[in-house]
Amino acid sequence: MSIPLILASQSKPRRDVLYAAGICPTIRVSHVDEPAALETAAREAGITVDELSVDRRVMILAEAKAQAVHRAYLNVADTAAAAVGERVIAYPLRAEAVQAEDAARAQSADAADVPADAAIDYSKDRIATTRDFSGVDIPTVTEPISNIIAMQPGLTRATVGPLIIGCDSMFLMDGECYGKPHSAEVARERLRRMRGNSGELWTGHCVIDFATGRVVRGASHAIVHFANYSDRDIERYIATGEPLEVAGSFTLEGFGGAFIDGIEGDPHGIIGISLPLLRKLVGELGIDWTDLWNVKRGESAPEAADAAGIPAAGKDNLPPVENVHQPGDGWVSCACGRKHWGTNGASGILLARRDPSTGKVTHVVMQHRAAWSAEGGTWGIPGGATADGESPIEGALRESYEEANITPEDIEVVGSYREDHGPWAYTTVFAFEKPGHTVTPRANDDESMEICWVPIDDVPNRKLLTAMKTDWPRFAARLDALAATYR
Repeated sequence: MSIPLILASQSKPRRDVLYAAGICPTIRVSHVDEPAALETAAREAGITVDELSVDRRVMILAEAKAQAVHRAYLNVADTAAAAVGERVIAYPLRAEAVQAEDAARAQSADAADVPADAAIDYSKDRIATTRDFSGVDIPTVTEPISNIIAMQPGLTRATVGPLIIGCDSMFLMDGECYGKPHSAEVARERLRRMRGNSGELWTGHCVIDFATGRVVRGASHAIVHFANYSDRDIERYIATGEPLEVAGSFTLEGFGGAFIDGIEGDPHGIIGISLPLLRKLVGELGIDWTDLWNVKRGESAPEAADAAGIPAAGKDNLPPVENVHQPGDGWVSCACGRKHWGTNGASGILLARRDPSTGKVTHVVMQHRAAWSAEGGTWGIPGGATADGESPIEGALRESYEEANITPEDIEVVGSYREDHGPWAYTTVFAFEKPGHTVTPRANDDESMEICWVPIDDVPNRKLLTAMKTDWPRFAARLDALAATYR
């Protein structure tokens, strides 16, 4: 098992460099206030921001980003470790009724002289529909929820990793530091100064080992020599949009590469992530670079539509092009006759709000699923595929924050329900909003049309995801029982 890597950046070039080098990272955007981080560091050093050297600036920002993601994962791990209550494990495929149905289906396929697997049309998006087990007497096992933390791989039990990487880049020319221009006007002015000139591209890196808390940092440096391009070249380059959101207003691997005559130093650092420097920093943590490899040689990054897993969604319902394939993403062919999302399984948070006076459940957080997703347009709970190195509870907490802004530090986990199909399982994590805390759900990405608190009595009136429709009666009853237990 490789050591998981978390990239505190949504930069596609950085992600692509890592993927080409054999590493598929988990992406977690840091949302750091960069000017504030620089001002704080300068104030602590007793100097002004202008007095900070470029190498110090990029390392300050790289560490600020890595530390922000580190804190977010600590919140996930702490909330998961504090989980109480019971985990119910259900085995629907062991139920006699289901076994009889599957045997009849297989016999029918045999009678038609067709392989049983051929009866499932994997070219249709209906394969993503969860099988309906309503009315089935499902065998279950109940155990302490603490077993998930004690017995399964996860953040709290890791002895090494995951590694969290923060990066930041700046361009230095004629003594002035350039970050991202953000506007055509600023980019135009900079590109005119840069033509026929040379500058220095600095990229700061910070690596944090989550298991130990150890931090290492460094900076990559290269000199870039620019061609004597024309004003027309500048205008056409700006029209592509590429130079507006990159440090120094240029790229090596994109449209801007043709206007770079030469490089002295580390070319990967110019793209935003230096492989040689990262290898050195990882080595300082006592980890072999090859321990991070989790991509097969020659394997290309999956397309967005494949990553979303909806091959027949139709051209009007394709997932956003910025969707990112991450470790744990992928389809699993299941013995239940469906394909399920999540090579490590999947999980989600069923978060409830209670009346302060009576303690009874009044609302739950629900997700109105995007049209391009499996069973698009239905209502369910926020969640997704479990990433490498996570327990199901940790995965549910991470996914629900990323998708729905459910902040782990504001909730308490009080139980779970795992529907186990053998090669795949889905874990529903039951949680309450902590007394005195407020969770403000919102759609943080394009996987949802809406995320909101839904009155408990209104849930059955929504068009529910198949699995949620099947499970809701028992989930509602369990929430009532949990609310009475944890008043």
